[in-house]
Amino acid sequence: MKHRVERQVGQEVLGLETGLLAKQAAGSVLVSYGETTVLVAAATGSPRAGIDFFPLTCDYRERTAAAGKFPGGFLKREGRPTMKETLTSRLIDRPIRPLFPEGFHDEVQVQAQTLSSDRQNDPDILAMIGASAALCISPLPFEGPIGSVRLAQVNGEFVPFPTQDQLEESDLDLIVSGSKTAILMIEGFAREMPEERMLEALDEAHRVIITICEMQDELVAKAGKPKKECELPDYAPLKNRMKSAYYAELLKAAGITGKLERGEAVKALKERAKEEMCPADAAGSDDAVNEGDFSHVWHGLEEEAIRELILGGTRPDGRDSKSLRAIDCEVDLLPRGHGSALFQRGETQALVTVTLGTGKDEQRVDGLFEEYSKKFMLDYYFPSFSVGEVRPIRGPGRREIGHGALAERSVKPILPDPDVFPYTIRVISDILESNGSSSMASVCGATLGLMAAGVPITNPVAGISVGLVKESEDKWTLLTDIIGDEDHFGDMDFKIAGSQNGITGIQLDLKINGISASIIKATLEQSREARLEILRSMLSAVRRPREEISGWAPRLLRTHIDPEKIGLLIGPGGKTIRSIQETTGANVEVDDDGTVTVASHDAESATSALAKIEALTASIQIGRIYEGRVTSVKDFGAFVELVPGKDGLCHISELSTEYVGNVNDVCRVGDTMRVKVIAVDEQDRVKLSRRAAMEEATAEAEPATE
Repeated sequence: MKHRVERQVGQEVLGLETGLLAKQAAGSVLVSYGETTVLVAAATGSPRAGIDFFPLTCDYRERTAAAGKFPGGFLKREGRPTMKETLTSRLIDRPIRPLFPEGFHDEVQVQAQTLSSDRQNDPDILAMIGASAALCISPLPFEGPIGSVRLAQVNGEFVPFPTQDQLEESDLDLIVSGSKTAILMIEGFAREMPEERMLEALDEAHRVIITICEMQDELVAKAGKPKKECELPDYAPLKNRMKSAYYAELLKAAGITGKLERGEAVKALKERAKEEMCPADAAGSDDAVNEGDFSHVWHGLEEEAIRELILGGTRPDGRDSKSLRAIDCEVDLLPRGHGSALFQRGETQALVTVTLGTGKDEQRVDGLFEEYSKKFMLDYYFPSFSVGEVRPIRGPGRREIGHGALAERSVKPILPDPDVFPYTIRVISDILESNGSSSMASVCGATLGLMAAGVPITNPVAGISVGLVKESEDKWTLLTDIIGDEDHFGDMDFKIAGSQNGITGIQLDLKINGISASIIKATLEQSREARLEILRSMLSAVRRPREEISGWAPRLLRTHIDPEKIGLLIGPGGKTIRSIQETTGANVEVDDDGTVTVASHDAESATSALAKIEALTASIQIGRIYEGRVTSVKDFGAFVELVPGKDGLCHISELSTEYVGNVNDVCRVGDTMRVKVIAVDEQDRVKLSRRAAMEEATAEAEPATE
């Protein structure tokens, strides 16, 4: 039986429907907004043997047919997930994962696919809403509902569920997920938005979230299935036994300041405890402890030890709650790169390289919406050796793609306008050491690298991660610049990037079922203090963007011509533009609006090509004097080429201040002649005067008289 719930939310009607499609799934919901629809289905299976984690898989897919398009490229069938699909899959996963019971290890898969797209309303938010709704009506022990919303700011007003056109005008792109009482996830980017305004945006987003949660409650009342009883193992007896035997030593080991030293001490204690608790010769006895149970309980004891230290005022590396790790910044490490920087914060190290390119280096992006090109890319790499591990080298994973996208969009607001700096920019962040906050280290390193490369950024940006250990609503501690253990065993990873003026990027991930507005406010205040301190350290390495770009970078020169003269520049079969490129060695790109970009590794060749282009396409101005070349001599006058491809007639009567009986007495083919443009008729024929140019020159040479 089909059930539908709908409400006016923002500019369109948001609809949740179930009972018609995908009825064999544990739960399925069709979410619609405008003419965009997304089907989300949740399925479940029995837990795999020996598994000690929650195997949740979230996948989002876009079929171009939903927008009436064919896939771009040679193959006309969608293949590997696009970056947009990968990022949306992460957005679905992050807010729902904490809302399953601890110890629940059943297989759960959430799949979302776009069925229809009006190319204005982004389906990613609908997929997030659908994931919660599908889980809520399913038998799975999901502690929802949660709502999700995208918020823009257009002309100073917040707009929920903005269209693509509104997003282009917006100085905010904020995605928020939460329950009726708290916020669970944030992913947002802004143009240096003050913290106070960001708090107002989050408050507005939460009001919309409450409405969406109420819609899901209504759908559950109509179509919800009874919830599955979740029988979780009782680890209390084993925990008490292990805690009495090893917790004191574990607490001491967890307080060792160095990451590697702390890790080795904890590992050695764990191995000893495992040998004593799970002896090989005790298999099958009543006292034998299953290795899986041992690992689960040990992880809980590690978490308890770290949290006890933090709540007691001692962080694992010895800092107080607001202190940053030691920061070291260097630039110009790589001699042939266009820009390079090293940002080190504690045991986290990001090596950043910057490459400048031309228009042909732009990345084309195709999907449901209009195809577009990117002039800025930031790629994040996290090799296994950065944490002292070994694993196969494959393509970038979801984490690398997500961290790169976060850093890219956090840096993008401070890049110069393409009209001012027309280069395509690629930034690579290689994480060579990691102990927390590597994505924010990438933001800091990118800023340093861009300034070293001579990119005229509007403001330097820095990033910081703030953690949380929460025991109750009244007892919690914020941790500035979290390390790996604080991230792993803590309750929050809140990343904030921005300039001295405000926030450019914000991302919140939780392991608990939400945080209050007071915690968010305190986090933003604490992060701002840290961000300003980091910026001061960064500016000690490079104060401002370099005046000149690297000598190894291409030289780009730009001019604008009349669009009607594009054909003249290109020439028949591309002959003219090809000739300019061959004779100068420069590359010439022409846009439909008349923008011409000249690129060359040699500044001289770029200048030469630009001069030829400007001369060829220059408009003839009445009253201007030109240094032209005589191309033809007739009885009635001489034709003079003013700019390549454009000449005019200097009548015999205009050749001299004196009488001229024969044109050949004044000039011959190939001679240089100074002429003044005296008229251009309706047929674009140019009339010249050598006599007027001579008279003007004489007047300028005569001394002024009283």
